[in-house]
Amino acid sequence: MADDTLAALSRRTLMGSAALGAALAALPAHALAALEPRTGTDPRAGFKLIAGGIPATVVIDADADSAVRHVATNFVADLERVGGTRPQLVEGTGRLTGPVVLIGVIGQSVAIDRLVAAGKIDAGDIKGEWEAFRQIVVDDPMPGVAQALVIVGSDRRGAVFGTYDISARIGVSPWHWFADVPVRRQHDVTIPADARRDQPKVRYRGFFINDEDPCLSGWAKKAFGGVNSAMYAHVFELLLRMKGNYLWPAMWGKAFADDDPNSLILADAMGVVMGNSHHEPMLRAQAEWHRHKEGGITGGAWDYSKNAANLRTFWRGGIERMMSKGGGRPYDSLVTVGMRGDGDEAMAEGTATGLLERIVADQRQIIVDVTGKPAEATPQVWALYKEVQDYYDHGMKVPADVTLMFSDDNWGQIRRLPDPAAPARSGGYGIYYHFDYVGVPRNYKWINTNQVEKIWQQMDLAYQRGARTIWIANVGDIKPMEYPLGFFLAQAWNPEAMTPAALADYPASWAAATFGANHAAIGEIITAYSQYTARRKPELIDQDSFALGGIMPDGLDGGEFGAMIAEWDALEAKVQTVRAQLRPEQLDAYYQLIEFPVLAMANLYRMYYCTAWDRMLGKPNDPRANYFAGEVETAFRRDSELTRRYHTINGGKWDGMMAQVHMNYVLWNDPTQQSLPSIVRVGGESAAAERHVAPKFVAARAKSEGVVTIEAPAFTRANNAKGLRWTTIPHLGSTAAAVLAMPQGAPSTSPADGMSLEYDVTVRKGGAATLTLYLTPTLDTVGHRGVRIGVSLDGGPVEVLTAQLEATGGDQDTPGKKRWAKAVCDNVVQLSADMHDVAAGRHTIKVWRIDDNVVLQRLVLDTDRPATA
Repeated sequence: MADDTLAALSRRTLMGSAALGAALAALPAHALAALEPRTGTDPRAGFKLIAGGIPATVVIDADADSAVRHVATNFVADLERVGGTRPQLVEGTGRLTGPVVLIGVIGQSVAIDRLVAAGKIDAGDIKGEWEAFRQIVVDDPMPGVAQALVIVGSDRRGAVFGTYDISARIGVSPWHWFADVPVRRQHDVTIPADARRDQPKVRYRGFFINDEDPCLSGWAKKAFGGVNSAMYAHVFELLLRMKGNYLWPAMWGKAFADDDPNSLILADAMGVVMGNSHHEPMLRAQAEWHRHKEGGITGGAWDYSKNAANLRTFWRGGIERMMSKGGGRPYDSLVTVGMRGDGDEAMAEGTATGLLERIVADQRQIIVDVTGKPAEATPQVWALYKEVQDYYDHGMKVPADVTLMFSDDNWGQIRRLPDPAAPARSGGYGIYYHFDYVGVPRNYKWINTNQVEKIWQQMDLAYQRGARTIWIANVGDIKPMEYPLGFFLAQAWNPEAMTPAALADYPASWAAATFGANHAAIGEIITAYSQYTARRKPELIDQDSFALGGIMPDGLDGGEFGAMIAEWDALEAKVQTVRAQLRPEQLDAYYQLIEFPVLAMANLYRMYYCTAWDRMLGKPNDPRANYFAGEVETAFRRDSELTRRYHTINGGKWDGMMAQVHMNYVLWNDPTQQSLPSIVRVGGESAAAERHVAPKFVAARAKSEGVVTIEAPAFTRANNAKGLRWTTIPHLGSTAAAVLAMPQGAPSTSPADGMSLEYDVTVRKGGAATLTLYLTPTLDTVGHRGVRIGVSLDGGPVEVLTAQLEATGGDQDTPGKKRWAKAVCDNVVQLSADMHDVAAGRHTIKVWRIDDNVVLQRLVLDTDRPATA
C-alpha cells in the first residue's frame, strides 16, 4: 500500500484483493475511483471508518446470527490491525455515540429493519437474493449517531462477505494469517458515501484439502495437535475472506466431523457450507467406514451389490449428523451422492449404470426419511469423476435437482461440460478442478505449477457453457497454492468481470494488494514463475527432460536446457532485487509467496542441468564432468537449506509445510525420500586440475534457414466472424502468448464462415514442408471427436487437424491415452500437416477456427524434412 493512505491505490490495487478483484474489474475507472477508501476531513468525502487512529464502533444485534458475530469480531481485529486501536463491539443500538458500523441481515436485524422502515436505507434489491450485500453510508441513523456505515446482507453470508469486502479494501489481505501478509497502519481511512452492492455469480465456491500428507498433516500436528477445529478456524476464515463458501475437508485417513465434532459446529457457526469429496457420499468420510467396523456401525465390503444394508446404515448416520444441529435445522451442508470404489478407486469392473442409479435413489430416500422433507429440499451434488463420467456418457439418469459436477483430467483440462442441447436442470452443473494431484502419469504435490491464465481459460469456458452452480479446486495442502487459489475464487465470484483485460491486470493487482502499490512489478515475477513451472511439473523433470546443445570445439552449448537456466537465473536475480526493497515485516510473506518458489525451482532446474552435463561429459572421460558433479551436490544441499528456511520463518510457524519429496521420481508415486541424482566423476591428474574450473559456455547455435517459427499473436490479419473475435491472452501456455476465439462456448464453425488468422511468412529455403501447430492441451468437452482446427497455405484446400486425447484414468496403453500422457507431461499438443513442396519466397498460412476450446501458441513451418514419395 502507499505509505500512509489508501487514496493512492490504483485500479489494479483494488482488483488484487482476491475475490474483490473480479467484481471490480468490470467497472470503469471513474467508478473505481469512487469506491476507493480515502483520507481527508471533508464531510462530503464519506464515512470516517478510522479517524486519527480511532476506529468506528462496530454494532450488531443482540440476537445476531453466529456468522455475523464471527465476522464482526474479526472486523474489529481488522480495524485494530489498520488503525492501531481496538474498537468497541456493541450488541444492540442503545446509547451509541460517534460513527458506527452496523452489520446485519435484512429481515433478521431489528436495527436494519428500522432503517428500512424509516426510509433511511433501501436494500430491497438484495432481499431474497443469494449471498448479496449492500454497503450504505447513512446520516443520522439513530439517536446519538451522526453517521453509520451499514452493511446489509441478504442472508448471513451476504453480511459476512459485505464485511470482509471492507476489510480487503482497507488493506487486510485474506492471507494475513495463512501467508503472514502484513497490514499497513493508516491513521485515517474514509469509506465513500456511494452505496455499493454485490453478490456472487457462482453459487458454491470453494476448495478441497487433499493429498495432505506429509505436509499439512505434519504441520497441523505440530501447530494444533492435529487437523482439528483449531486449525479449521483459520481455514474457514481464509475461505470466507476470499468470498468462498464451500469446503471439502482433508480426507487422507481423516474424518472431519468424527475427528473433532467441534469442526462441524464451527463451520456452520461461521457460515461455511460443508461437503465431502467426490468419493465420500452422504457426508461420511471414507475413514469412518474403516475405523468403526469393530464397533458395529459398519461391516463388510464397500460394495453396494453385496453389502447394501450396511452401507445404507452408514450413510444414514451422515444425514442424521447433519440434522443434529437441533431445532429441525440442518448444519449448512451440500450432500455428495453417488459412489466410487473404496479408497477413491474405480468402481468394480462391470458396474452397471443401473446400479449407480439405484444407489442414488436409495441415498435420496435416506435424505427424505431423516429430514422429513422432499429430497430436492436438501442440496446435493454428484461428482462425475473419472469412470463415473463414463457411466454418465452412456446414459446414466440423474435427478434434475442434483448438481452434476464435471471434472478436469486431474491436470487442468476439463473433460466434459453441459451439452448445449441438453434440457435445463434445476440443480445445474459444477466443476471440480485440480491444482494438485496424486496419480498418473506422475504425482505433482510439492509446489504451485498452475498458470492463472490456463485456469481462467478453462473456467471461463465452463461458465460460458453453463457450469455455474459449484466451482471447487483441489488445492492439496492450501500452501503453496495461495496465488492460484485467490485467483480461482476471484473468478468464481464474478466470472463475467474476469475479462481478458482483467486477467492481464490481475498479477500486478495481486502484487500491489499484497506488497504495496509500489511493488506491482512482483506480478511480473509470479507470472514468469508460473509460466516456467507450467512447462513441466517438477516431479516430471530430470536430466533428460530438455536438450543440451552439445560439446563444441570452443566450449559447451547449453541448448534448450541452458536457455531455461538463463531464464531462471534472471528471475532469481529479480527476486533478490525486489527483496532488498521490501520492509522487514514483509519478508516472511515474500519468502512464502515469491522467494521460496522461485529459488527452489531455479535450484531444481540447475541440479538436473548439471546432472545432464555431468553425464554427457563423463562418457568421454572429460574432466569437466567433475565440476558439474560438484554443482549437483551443491544444488542438492541448497534444496534442503531452502526448505529448512521455510520451516523456520516466523518462529517456525510453517514447520513441516514443505516436507513433500520432490526429486528423482522413477514411478508415478512418491519416492521414499529425497535423493541425489546419480553423478559421474572422472579420475586422473587432469581431472584434479580441472575439477574446480567452470567450463566455458558458448552461445546456442543458429537454427536452420529451413525453419520458420511464428508466435500465434504475430498474425498479419485476423478475420472475425459469427459473433466471434480472435483474442490474444498473454502468458497463456509456454510461449509469450496464445490466441483463442472468444466468446468461448460457441458452436463449431466451418471454413466457409471465414473465422481465420492469416500469417504472411518468408521462406528462405524451399522444399517439402511440414506445418506444425503448438496448442495448449485441451479436451473435447462434448465427447464427440476431439477438438479440431484447420490450416491452409496460399489459398489452398483446408486440412482439418484433430487433437484427440483420452483423459481417463488407469493404464496408458491406448494411442489416445498415450497422446494424453505426453500432452500433459509436455504441457503442449503438436499437430502437423504435410504442405508438400513449398518454394522459397512469400507465402500466407491460414489457421481456421473450427471447434471451441482450441488455444494456439505457435506455428512452425519446416522445409528441411525429407521429401515424401
